[in-house]
Amino acid sequence: MRTFVSAVAAVLGLLLSAVAIPAIWADRNIVQEDGFVALAAPLGQDAAFQQRLAAATVGTIDTGAVPDALARLVKPVLEAAAGSLTGLPGYPAAWEETLRKSHRLSFADPATLPPEADSSSSLTLDVAPLVALATGEISRATGLPLKAPEQTLINVGQSGQRQIIAGLTAYAPLGYPLAVGAGIAFVLALVAARRKWSVLFCVGFGALVLAGLWTLGSTMARAAVLRTASGNGVADMFKNEFVAAAASSFGSWVTGALIAGGVLLVAGLVIRIASPGRRRPTR
Repeated sequence: MRTFVSAVAAVLGLLLSAVAIPAIWADRNIVQEDGFVALAAPLGQDAAFQQRLAAATVGTIDTGAVPDALARLVKPVLEAAAGSLTGLPGYPAAWEETLRKSHRLSFADPATLPPEADSSSSLTLDVAPLVALATGEISRATGLPLKAPEQTLINVGQSGQRQIIAGLTAYAPLGYPLAVGAGIAFVLALVAARRKWSVLFCVGFGALVLAGLWTLGSTMARAAVLRTASGNGVADMFKNEFVAAAASSFGSWVTGALIAGGVLLVAGLVIRIASPGRRRPTR
């Protein structure tokens, strides 16, 4: 009976862990604003990404108020602004604020979104802080009173993908109680087991299997997301870079699971080898 209880508890712990770990990662790195910003912030330090984003940002500046006689003079200023935007002192703060505003829009109730935002899109970028930074620089260089918009929205994703965001918001926080349940199940499995080493070995082996399944699932999810196209170059550029950063971040968690599983598996083998075997009773 003890062996049966131990086996059931160990399997239950692995099943709960299979859901808990990805859910906790998603909550910390996608659902929570600070985690999202920390995950996406390094994208603003990539030179190639910076230049492409700066060029796209400057391209959204409305120069309709510029007189036709000055239009030719403004064009070189816009090109220079695109090249120097990422080097401005205010760029890091503007990029962080862009991420925070984008996260708030993406995880907001669709009913509260502004008309410019597509409520069926999975992610909405608001690059207004970057546009404001570029607009101020151009105004100082030309003396023209250009006004920065309060919002510059770019929709990322395809129709219906906001349901994924709603699902993450609702279910990702459940990873924490699931993790607690998994921990209790593992303790119960260890306490009830007649052979402690077998629990360590099986849980370690199970962790290695879960790491493989998580890697497979992450690869399939990444491929599915990259196959979608929003029709907007800036949106697709951000999506591709963010998905790569997310895959790398989750991969570090998978590596941790591999290490933990390997340690438990080896510990179980060592305990089994070091423990004295049962001796047959002599007549």
